[in-house]
Amino acid sequence: MAEFKVNKTVKEINERIRKGKAVVVNAEEMIEIVRKEGKVKAAQEVDVVTTGTFSPMCSSGLLFNIGQQPPVMKVSKLWLNNVPCYSGIAAVDAYLGATEPSDDDPLNKVHPGRFAYGGAHVMEDLLRGKAVHLRAEAYGTDCYPRRELDKDVTLADLPNAVMLNPRNCYQNYNAAVNLTNRTIYTYMGPLKANGSNVNYATSGALSPLFNDPYFRTIGMGTRIFMGGGVGYVIGEGTQHVQKPKRNERGIPESGSGTLMLKGDFKKMNARYVRAQSIIGYGVSLALGVGIPIPMLNEELAWFTGVSNEDISMPVKDYGYDYPNGIPREVTRVSFAELRSGEITVNEKKTATVPVTSHSMSLEVADKLKEWILRGDFLLTEKQDDIPSF
Repeated sequence: MAEFKVNKTVKEINERIRKGKAVVVNAEEMIEIVRKEGKVKAAQEVDVVTTGTFSPMCSSGLLFNIGQQPPVMKVSKLWLNNVPCYSGIAAVDAYLGATEPSDDDPLNKVHPGRFAYGGAHVMEDLLRGKAVHLRAEAYGTDCYPRRELDKDVTLADLPNAVMLNPRNCYQNYNAAVNLTNRTIYTYMGPLKANGSNVNYATSGALSPLFNDPYFRTIGMGTRIFMGGGVGYVIGEGTQHVQKPKRNERGIPESGSGTLMLKGDFKKMNARYVRAQSIIGYGVSLALGVGIPIPMLNEELAWFTGVSNEDISMPVKDYGYDYPNGIPREVTRVSFAELRSGEITVNEKKTATVPVTSHSMSLEVADKLKEWILRGDFLLTEKQDDIPSF
């Protein structure tokens, strides 16, 4: 085990939070502190660094229960505002996927499709206090005789509602370009022909998993800001890459770590849970997630001092290479270059377009910082590791 000059515990930091003595900064503020003071002094002075991201997170959804009313029912098919929900769980439990389109959506039959309404829109409507139409069917049993249910419900009418997301918060990701001679429509947004724009994701130096690249403090049981409420990490997400290629700061050089998250949907805020209709692709959900990083030692201070210049991202061709499973990198650039608004691709100046909101990501980090400073949010110790090496 490494020996550190600074050694704190989560318990000690929580005690400082309770007493109103904790020093809390966001991840952007920490960059300058580490540069000026060095990692040891930064770890001594700062107790918590807050991170934040507000980005499309397709692998998200709502686990809910509709309750029973006589005669009782074992649901076999269920829709909310004509969006299908998976009901093969228990009698009146169901799962609404954020990307599920409504049953009558024309999809891409008229290309590019608009995908005007889907699961994420239902979720946002519920958080905004709107009523949605619930329709359910059943085959009927001796103990569950009801065969149909048709009514309007609000979030308050649902006995249970939990946001349960299989894969959020990618640790790094591709920047997307299109080198073909036609415009294409992707989950990264529209990409114009002949490399005319590069779309990119993540919140860079604010991003949670760039600030704890080896998951030293993030794991099962980590309490987080999720959708404007409180949530928890419940493990690694799907498609988690345990052993990515990393740079000298430990930052993965391509898509790698992911998180599985859960949170009380009823306590979330629609400002941080937004439906998205991605033209020609489908429905998605923009979600605000913030994770506090406790400064237990100087290694964590060093990690949270990561800047946009330290993060490199692969630029990949989504016109031909990506859909055909070709791993070629067109070029590699820093996140700072992407944020500048222009990079060079094949000797051509190309505009860069973020699909992650920096202003909202910073707002998430600052909102979490505010909660901690007020003593409304205490840190938790992870109960199990997420494999990362």
